Amino acid sequence: MRNAVHLEGGLILSTDNSGGIGMKAADIVSVPDRTTARFAARVALLEQWAAGAEPIAALIHNFSGPESWPAYEAGVREVFEEAGIAPPSITGSTETNMTLLQSAVAVTMIGKQIRAVEEGEVVWFTYGVPLVGNAVLEQEQQVASLRAIREALQFGLVKRLWPVGSGGLLKEVQDLFESDDITIQSPLDMAASAGPSTCVLVAVPVGGVDEAKSHFGENLHELVVVR
Repeated sequence: MRNAVHLEGGLILSTDNSGGIGMKAADIVSVPDRTTARFAARVALLEQWAAGAEPIAALIHNFSGPESWPAYEAGVREVFEEAGIAPPSITGSTETNMTLLQSAVAVTMIGKQIRAVEEGEVVWFTYGVPLVGNAVLEQEQQVASLRAIREALQFGLVKRLWPVGSGGLLKEVQDLFESDDITIQSPLDMAASAGPSTCVLVAVPVGGVDEAKSHFGENLHELVVVR
C-alpha cells in the first residue's frame, strides 16, 4: 500500500494530509475545514480497506489552530457515517504555539486486519472518476461511494481494492502490479489526479461482473490491463 504500513499483530497504519486547503485567506482551495478533514479521512479509510483492515482509532494532526478542531473532528466522523459504520475513538493534537498562514491537517488511522487480501480469477474495473480540487465538490455524484465499496467488500462482490491518488490510473496500476511495463485501456483520463481517492481500482470475481455492475452503477468502468 502506498500509505499503509503493516505492523506486528495484524495492525495497519494509514494516513493522508492536506495543505493549503481550508478557510484561511492564503489557502489555494477554499472549502470548509470539515470538508478538508472529511476527504483526508476518506483516503486513510480506503487504505485501511485495501489492506483488509477496519479502523480501531483515528488521529487528527491539526496545524490550522484550535478553532479548526471541532470541524476537523466532525469531518472525520462524517466519513464513517457515509460508510455506514460507527466511528472509532478519535484523538490527536493541535499546534497552538505557531499560527500558520495556510491550513494544514493530517488524519492517521490505526486498524486491525480482518480480511485476507486475495484476488483469484478476477476482472479489473475502476469505480468513480478521477477528480481534484473544486471538481471534487462540483461533481460529487461521480465520486466513488464509501458505502457502496464497503458493502461490496462485505458481500464478496470485490476481491481486491486499490485507491487511486494523485499519480493517476496508469501509475496506480503499475504500482499495484509492481511493473512499469504495464499499460492500460480505460475510458477515463489515465493521467489525471484522483485527488482524495475519488476513484478506486476494484477486482471483481469473474462470475460476479453483472452483480457488480448493478451494485456500483454507471461509475463502474472496465479496465483492461496489458502486461
